[in-house]
Amino acid sequence: MLTDILFKGMKIMKDNGVSNFAAKRIYKVLARMLITAVSLSLLANCGGCLLSNCGSDAPSNDDNTLPNASVVDNGIIQANEAIELVLNVPNQTVSNISWQQNSGPSVTFLANTSKVIAFTAPTAGQYQFSVSYDVAGLARQTQDYSVEVTSARNLLNVRLGHAVIEGNKVSLRAEVSASLNENNLTWQQILGPKVQVTDNDTDGKLAIFFDAPEVEQDTELRFQVTLSQNGTTHTDVVSVLVENASSIKTDAYFEETIASVFPYKASSPYADSLVNCVYSNQFTDSCALGTLPLIAQDTTNPTVDDIMDRVVVSHAWMGERFQEFLENNDTNNDFKNLLRATTAIVISYDVRPSFYWAVTGAIYLDASNLWLTADERDTINEAPDYRSDFGNDLTFVMPWRFVKDNDYANSFVADDERTSRTQADGLPRLTSLLYHELAHANDFFPSNEWLSHSSNTSILAAALATDFESDQLALTYPLNSSEMYALAQVSFHGESANDTQKNYQPSDIEAFFSPEHASDFYNFSSLREDYAMLFEELMMQSRYGIIRDVAITNQPTGDNVSSRDYIVTWGQRGRIAEANIKPRVLFVAERILPEFDSAAAIASLPEPIAMIEGNDWLDNLEISPISSSKASAEKAAKSADEHNLNHNERPVNWLRYAQPELPQP
Repeated sequence: MLTDILFKGMKIMKDNGVSNFAAKRIYKVLARMLITAVSLSLLANCGGCLLSNCGSDAPSNDDNTLPNASVVDNGIIQANEAIELVLNVPNQTVSNISWQQNSGPSVTFLANTSKVIAFTAPTAGQYQFSVSYDVAGLARQTQDYSVEVTSARNLLNVRLGHAVIEGNKVSLRAEVSASLNENNLTWQQILGPKVQVTDNDTDGKLAIFFDAPEVEQDTELRFQVTLSQNGTTHTDVVSVLVENASSIKTDAYFEETIASVFPYKASSPYADSLVNCVYSNQFTDSCALGTLPLIAQDTTNPTVDDIMDRVVVSHAWMGERFQEFLENNDTNNDFKNLLRATTAIVISYDVRPSFYWAVTGAIYLDASNLWLTADERDTINEAPDYRSDFGNDLTFVMPWRFVKDNDYANSFVADDERTSRTQADGLPRLTSLLYHELAHANDFFPSNEWLSHSSNTSILAAALATDFESDQLALTYPLNSSEMYALAQVSFHGESANDTQKNYQPSDIEAFFSPEHASDFYNFSSLREDYAMLFEELMMQSRYGIIRDVAITNQPTGDNVSSRDYIVTWGQRGRIAEANIKPRVLFVAERILPEFDSAAAIASLPEPIAMIEGNDWLDNLEISPISSSKASAEKAAKSADEHNLNHNERPVNWLRYAQPELPQP
């Protein structure tokens, strides 16, 4: 039948004056179009199946027609179940993808231009969806779907199905009902090329981590979680679509695979250059300032709209949250002014940890600082910080935290807790991060040099040509402890500890650090970090009344370590108010943000408060006099058990920030 249609088509073309050569070319195009295999499957996470065993529900792959959409599910879809819709077109270039819900109880999917969307069905009912997309050489395609959800509540979920570029990092997390014993949980890969899961031990693990395998074409991976209890087996399946991508260039600045991103504002005057200049595996040269200038080179009084023109995201919600933050929480214009020294803001699910990079002039933000809903948090990769094991051979750590009114300033949501939070909950972590990373930007591009760079100069060359203010800080007010500098290379840069360092006790570290002019251990990581740490601490205390704690403790080992196990040898709250540190803070703040009255802010700093030696990290939380009656009332209203349980389970922070190495231009 296909052959008859094609030959009849050729005869019609010839009869209408189409040359034989042209007719043959058209014939070949039509033949390729008609035999294209495009499969679109909906995977409902209720048991799943191998494609070869899906029976009548398997995607069609006839040679003669484009297949219709099909449903792949061998079980009953229940309320509160995570569901993925997967657009798998392995041999074709697909573009302009757009998913939408047409009817049924409202659901949230946060990647509606991706090949995979995932959502949770909140209640029973019929859900109808459609997707539209372009395939090269074909008219725009549209597929419709209907999903029936029962009223039974499922007890086991695994999230989040998504599309990922080959080689990029993937994290998947199981959500287990409180009525089930999570230690009985097991993971199994049931479809796709085998991946190497971190630690290769998945029994009882709520989350797994792996790198997406290299593929020749878009390839689906599926993982099944199983939990058996009291004779009942609960299962769930999640799907990850690994997308084939162009090979990373051998001399690309980003040497590891990174996520697909897009300009948050399609109307941005820099929409065509943003991604290629700041987050791509293909760029090998730092862009010229004429292609992507500093924000200050466009305007020294930027608006929120000016800033958002420079935002690149992996998910649209990330840009929305960042815009809301600027609109609602930058009343002093600190962040808009500090962002003048940047070219762009990149917010992506795979940025971990956050950093500033002078190669691109951009700041890169971990989206975990911006999420407000559980659905938003689900989209973020939670792979462990690569520095987590640094310094494990040492006998001490130097934990830190931000506090306000004798309580943690940052709200804490456990990784396995799916809940919402307010913008205020995430504000301390986000603001401190921005003050720190943007201090770096204004070190590489200080305000007195913004307009001095030629448009033909690359961003990196311009950054390296500066007279670093952090260098001047080190010359004017140097740090002196060679021991602390060497230990910082172990704790923050992954160097191996020598025998002498392994034998240092917390009391030795107190002798090295306490007389120094640094506000934190991380100041010794590099001259650049010394500069940024001082500014961050001053701004958090001056603008928000949030004070930084730093301490020296033992390093406990074993399982179930909590904040009760860290015993303080020495510590301070508000260390930047030390007489020998204040001049350094003033030096930094005057240069980074000239609009801020740093002298007045420093003059008003209260004296540092010493921690109580021998008490644990949690006991040393309540060392400040409470001056706020409101804070006292809130503290009294909170039960002691709830208060201690919350903070006892908190991880103790000793990792700070990241500063990538800089190549030569």
